[in-house]
Amino acid sequence: MNIIIYSKSNCPNCTAAKRLLDDKGIGYEEFTADGMTPEAIEVVCGLGIRQMPQIFIEGQRVGGLAGLQAALKELGL
Repeated sequence: MNIIIYSKSNCPNCTAAKRLLDDKGIGYEEFTADGMTPEAIEVVCGLGIRQMPQIFIEGQRVGGLAGLQAALKELGL
């Protein structure tokens, strides 16, 4: 499963989302606001996103922590 998380430092929901995936043994790729590439910044800004985390599963945006929880539940994970 391809999961991408856009996060920022000192973000409780970002930490909780990563912990949830770690606890379930699900891998992900993370881009932090501190070290985002120009391409990652373009993706996030192009979507009008202002809050973190933003999570994508298989290229589909599921939103933040609540969206991740719902998506994992729907997938039976």
